[in-house]
Amino acid sequence: MCLYVDDLIYTWNNFGMFERFKQSMMLEFDMADLGKMHYFLCIKVVQSKAGILISQKKYVQEILNKFQMSNCNRAAIPTEVGLKLVRNSDEKKVDSHLYKQIVGSLMYLTGTRPDIMHVVCLISRYMENPKESHLLVAKRILRYLRGTTINFLQEGKKFRSD
Repeated sequence: MCLYVDDLIYTWNNFGMFERFKQSMMLEFDMADLGKMHYFLCIKVVQSKAGILISQKKYVQEILNKFQMSNCNRAAIPTEVGLKLVRNSDEKKVDSHLYKQIVGSLMYLTGTRPDIMHVVCLISRYMENPKESHLLVAKRILRYLRGTTINFLQEGKKFRSD
């Protein structure tokens, strides 16, 4: 069972226990059964007998739009090979508020995009005093996301049982 503010998600491996739990919760609290989960905390969920497919494609598009990167050139990999970032350089400082927003948005994506985990952790070290090179790496990750966001609905059809 997972409870987030006013949303309750629960799963089961025993249908009888599942039904008893659901009925007891509905008697105790004013709630409605919305059926299978489709969307939760910016994560799209497609459930079938073959498995569960999750995606944050819509969220990726939202952050690309938010940071004016929706029409940017795509990148094939999230970072340059052998990238070395330094904390104290003579580079120009960048807007730390913007940088923190980008890094925070990217951190939320790492739950469904482990391919960016390493580089997002790397750039998060520089939120205190971000420089141009740090921002360029963050924007490169956004360019990579633009190039790798799959068409979730088409991919999801492969997993549907109907």
